[in-house]
Amino acid sequence: MHSTYKQEHFVSTPTGGIYVKSWSPEASPQTSTMAPVVLFHDSLGSVDLWRDFPEQLALSLGRKVIAYDRPGFGRSYIRTEKLETDFIHSEASGPFAAIHHELGIEAFIALGHSVGGPMAAECAASFPEQCIALITEAAQAFVEDRTVEGIQDAKQVFTQDGQIDRLRKYHGEKAEWVLSAWTDTWLSEEFRHWNLKETLTKVHCPVLAIHGEDDEFGSGAHPELYTSLPAGPCVMELLKDCGHVPHREKLDIVTAVIERFCRDYVG
Repeated sequence: MHSTYKQEHFVSTPTGGIYVKSWSPEASPQTSTMAPVVLFHDSLGSVDLWRDFPEQLALSLGRKVIAYDRPGFGRSYIRTEKLETDFIHSEASGPFAAIHHELGIEAFIALGHSVGGPMAAECAASFPEQCIALITEAAQAFVEDRTVEGIQDAKQVFTQDGQIDRLRKYHGEKAEWVLSAWTDTWLSEEFRHWNLKETLTKVHCPVLAIHGEDDEFGSGAHPELYTSLPAGPCVMELLKDCGHVPHREKLDIVTAVIERFCRDYVG
């Protein structure tokens, strides 16, 4: 059975360290010359919450996979201030730019889950010469009623005894901030009119949008936008009997879909 070589380190920024982990296929000598996949996690996510997906993806694609904890999440530095309403747009010029520079990343594939999807799209639009493919998974492109209702339901669940402990396992003392950054931002009136339409028209690389038909946080209208507005070739994959976390619910299928897309459109 093949394995991966794992590396962990912190990227320094003026406000603190950003935790980064990478997986490289040990049995793939050409890995160093291939564009890595950079993962952008969801609103409650972290490097560890990707679980087996990064390693499986690295082995499947024969490429390095890089994941990082956004500031305020996981093992990255603590944040206490309110999350800015333009936090999705600013990811490309903020945390990702710092990682991109320090790791010397040239060409890359951007892959984002949930809110990480629009962040990956912002990076694809901001680095048009270097982002060779955009892959989204259960990603939002606007604030849909279903999105709001799903977040309201989740907010109620987290008021129950012991629920916040699920977040503390991955975020420690940051857990309350992480939950607030998600629910308070997405449920605010200031954020209600956010959408990704203008950004998607600036994406020129191939795009793959994966979405579960039973996603409780977004309908099929989201992957339709991700695959109709960019200028390059686009592929939409709707997965049956799948909710908001396809890489956990349908790991083998998601990995196979991504492998086929990369073979057909990235090389």
